[in-house]
Amino acid sequence: MSEPRQHYFHSQRLKLSYWTWGDPSNPPLILIHGGLDHSRAWDNVANNLKKDFFVVACDLRGHGDSDHAIGSHYGILDHVLDLITLIDLLGGSAFVVSHSFGGSISLLAGGLFPDRFKGIVSIEGAGPWIRTEEHVLPERIRQWAERTKKIEGQDYRVYPTVEAARDRIQEVHPKFSESLATHLARWGTNAIAGGYVWKFDPWVNSRHMMFCLRLEEVEKIWLEITCPVLHLCGDESTFDSDKVNGRSVNDYFAHSQTITIDNAGHWLHHDQLESTLEVVKMFLSDF
Repeated sequence: MSEPRQHYFHSQRLKLSYWTWGDPSNPPLILIHGGLDHSRAWDNVANNLKKDFFVVACDLRGHGDSDHAIGSHYGILDHVLDLITLIDLLGGSAFVVSHSFGGSISLLAGGLFPDRFKGIVSIEGAGPWIRTEEHVLPERIRQWAERTKKIEGQDYRVYPTVEAARDRIQEVHPKFSESLATHLARWGTNAIAGGYVWKFDPWVNSRHMMFCLRLEEVEKIWLEITCPVLHLCGDESTFDSDKVNGRSVNDYFAHSQTITIDNAGHWLHHDQLESTLEVVKMFLSDF
């Protein structure tokens, strides 16, 4: 596999990182990782798509090699604006393949700025962040405040070696191979005195449901998406991303389909890479 090239762009005064594979004259395809992840988690996917696309994998703000948003709560609309800024940098429209929280970002951006998107693949990305309650209850706000205060006094967990960070990944994700976990740990940590720490900003965990949109608002936004959407779900996942508030996710989109990948959890592109790539390539071949 060829090594990608790293680049940077600015959005809302933050310096954000992205990596590229393939010929810049090909149609751009952006890969968007989920929460607490990083862009180099997409290497295997990118190397399989770079023949036909100019593949771009971005680090979300507060993740990977992108700046931390000091004083910010990492609201989803801030991530939406970062994505639109990147798409404009790449020519004004792009295909997107996204995972988890990255899928939520791409679907919201697709409805708010439909002219920027040619096609969206959302891997387990619909639903979990949407508010379904009518009002934000006082206890929910107090819970957020207490959790945020704890983060302020929290120390980084230091791993003595990259291998120790790899072992932690495999502890949480036993299906991941040792080589994959090593790759994720290598690109997902920074070296400090005494060992290694994760690159992501712990403050991304201060995001609270009160900063999310309500279901009735999201439903209207999703219906504004004009490009085809492919939802991918793992049959062993606990996220239930094929449904939103008890309804099929396809009910919320004008042009969408859902495919479930067998023997896969939330990280389909790691658990079942070949099966995931097969359906992604089939979807993209229609354009």
